[in-house]
Amino acid sequence: MLIGLAQWLQSLSPELSFLRVFQYLTFRAVMAAMTALLIGLVFGPWVIRRLTELKIGQPIREYGVQAHLAKSGTPTMGGALILLSITVSTLLWFDWTNRFVWIVLLVTLGMGAIGWVDDWRKVVHKNPEGMRSREKYFWQTVIGLVAAFYLAFAVSESSNVRVLELFIRWVQSGFSNPLPPNADLFVPFFKTVSYPLGVYGFIILTYLVIVGASNAVNLTDGLDGLAIMPVVMVGSALGVFAYVVGNSVYSKYLFFPYIPGVGELLIFCAAMAGAGLAFLWFNTHPAQVFMGDVGALALGGALGTIAVITRQEILLAVMGGVFVAEALSVMAQVAYFKYTKKRYGEGRRILKMAPLHHHFEKSGWKETQVVVRFWIITMLLCLVGLSSLKLR
Repeated sequence: MLIGLAQWLQSLSPELSFLRVFQYLTFRAVMAAMTALLIGLVFGPWVIRRLTELKIGQPIREYGVQAHLAKSGTPTMGGALILLSITVSTLLWFDWTNRFVWIVLLVTLGMGAIGWVDDWRKVVHKNPEGMRSREKYFWQTVIGLVAAFYLAFAVSESSNVRVLELFIRWVQSGFSNPLPPNADLFVPFFKTVSYPLGVYGFIILTYLVIVGASNAVNLTDGLDGLAIMPVVMVGSALGVFAYVVGNSVYSKYLFFPYIPGVGELLIFCAAMAGAGLAFLWFNTHPAQVFMGDVGALALGGALGTIAVITRQEILLAVMGGVFVAEALSVMAQVAYFKYTKKRYGEGRRILKMAPLHHHFEKSGWKETQVVVRFWIITMLLCLVGLSSLKLR
């Protein structure tokens, strides 16, 4: 919004030429991060007080880690503050004509709405389980498939008009017309290794990445500060890739696909980093507020969507290795429990408790040790991912 206002003011008076600074992507990214950070820090205490007054406290599962029972009643749904900070900051600083930022915003807020309903049922109906899994996955699937179908054509063309033309050609070809190379699955650390996905392959992969990332971040959000800092680090790293992929000079030099308009996602990533750091101010141990599903599902969906648009799905799995490990630990635990119960008559477990962070707590690690060590691992994985910019 502000970039449009600056351009309008410049057209009225040549003396306002200094407003050209608003056209610089890096300047707007820094300002977006600062804006989101200030919104979070200023409104954080008020949000916490309101959540406390409304008695929106986090219910704790009785079969969970016993040390966490003391956290029962801590205000939750603090993810709404994150979404507010991201949305306001992004709307202020990004170019409103950019289609990629809009789709990321819609996916983020859509997933956040699912999380809001889930959290509301937990705190109002006093049900620690919240929304039924099938219902939650249904709405996630709707959002994921709609975004995947649009992005299958959007990443291949430079405007919505050309996106429509590509879609029409695909229909006229009997749904068999291949997508341009920009929609291929790119393998990191290799200059020219990529695999054509086709429309259906792209949609399936995109759906899995968006919905999978959303649920993986949600599963990770179990300790004070555990999920938000990795989100900040991975989101910031993806912002670097968005800047490169959206720049014709850098993308050509570094052997990345050039996708016009993707660079504007740096604004969203910067806002997400600022909002995340502001939330961490209140979420660090001992937490004054929890993110809740409204924040975790939304942030995971945002990361997945950005990774798809920047064509870095594989690197998302690398840099977000903590999220992947948390999700796989739950899947393995549930699968093994069901298998052993069917075969031996009683369920057995691989881990002491899932997700993975609870296993380490049960093994004797303190909560802060688990959190900080997972942060360090994420930092190292992000550095590995960023190294792929040059090691190709």
